[in-house]
Formats: sequence, C-alpha cells, structure tokens
Amino acid sequence: MTALSNRPETTTVLGLPIQLLQSYPDWLSDRLNAGDSIHVVTLNAEMAIAAEKDPILADVINKADLVIPDGAGVVLYLKLRGKPVERCPGIELSEEMLRRAGSQGWPVYFYGGKPGVADAAAVEWQRRAPGINFTGISDGYIQAEGEAELLAKLEQEQPKLILVGLGVPRQEQWIQQHRQVCPNAIWIGCGGSFDIWSGNKIRAPKFFCDNNLEWVYRLYQEPWRWKRMLALPLFAWKAIIGQ
Repeated sequence: MTALSNRPETTTVLGLPIQLLQSYPDWLSDRLNAGDSIHVVTLNAEMAIAAEKDPILADVINKADLVIPDGAGVVLYLKLRGKPVERCPGIELSEEMLRRAGSQGWPVYFYGGKPGVADAAAVEWQRRAPGINFTGISDGYIQAEGEAELLAKLEQEQPKLILVGLGVPRQEQWIQQHRQVCPNAIWIGCGGSFDIWSGNKIRAPKFFCDNNLEWVYRLYQEPWRWKRMLALPLFAWKAIIGQ
C-alpha cells in the first residue's frame, strides 16, 4: 500500500475517525490515479455503536483510509459539535464511482449478496453505464475453496473498483484482511447495495432520504432488524450528552 498524500481533515465520532471532504469521489479518483490502495468505510450510527463493543471492528475503522458520514446520526453528531457536514450515503458514493469506472475504463469486481443478486446488479450497471467492465462477480455464500479462487482472480485481474457486500462487520474485516491482493484499487463495503441495484429491494423514497428517515423505511422493509435499530436512540443520546 502506498502512502496517501493530501489527507483530508479528520474529526471523530464516538472516538472513531471520519474524514471531511468537499468531494469524496474526486479525492478517491485522484488517489486511485496516484497508485494508492484505498479502503472506504461508510460510517453510520449502528456501526459506531457496534464498534464500541467490537474492538476488531473499531481497529478496522481506525485503519481505513477514508471514513465517510453515511448515516444521518453521524451528521447530527458532527453538527452538534460545530462540524456541519453533508451526508454521503455509501450507496450514492458507490454509484458515482461505478459511473466513473464506466467512463474511465476501471475494471470492477462485485463480491457479496445471495447467489444471483450481484449478477443481477451487474446487469443493471451494464445498462446504466454502458462499457463498464466487470472482471468478476462472486456471491457472498462461497466456501473456503471458492474464496481462494476469488482471491486468485483478484490478484490476476487487478480490478480498480471492488465492492464488497457482506454486511457489517464482515465486509470491513474482509477488506482489511485481503486488500493487499490489489494494491491499486478502491475497496468499498457496500452493505445491501447489490439488493437495491438488482431490484430485490427498493431504496427508501426521496422524502425519507431527504428528511433523514431512511432508517424508518428500512425497518418497515426488514422488521427483523429492530434489535439492531436500538443502537439509533443510544447513539442519539450519546450525541446529545456529548460523548
């Protein structure tokens, strides 16, 4: 991994680093063209609370090259501390980098999701960005032998944009463990983005996104997540009392 130059301003959310930039896509494009390896973490309230109990996840976040304000709670936390920032949803950052991959000729790899989901997502992106080049697609249910084949293909093909949708914290840990296989690439943990792009799930309508209520719509779609969502009021309380 080469040293990253032009490091952005860094602040903290519950002790975790977060970088502040006017344009995350421009910075990523510059670093990729400079020959760097960049691990992007999309920080939200759930992940921040999880990292308080999971030192491995906290270590991964601390070592990431770029941590973006993905969640509305993170934006609120920073605003209360005099750091007004614009929310940068991970799915939107990934979409912009995929558009740039199509126009710049960067090879792309999708890894994660249920069998067939990443393939359908790739088909959608071939429609959105004609000319986009996928060097490989792997679902998130491969066994050890399949993972070895995946890593061998990554090493051989050297894609420039690698999206990993294994869920938190597995995707973050997997990227940190294997990023040296492609030393000049952007690695992004993209969560459930493959499900959205494939059409298996629908992203919250614009009203919810614009009013920081995307989590409400997600809970409506996936009610089984309610226990994980308990992290949201806890995070809000920590933000208010100044932790």
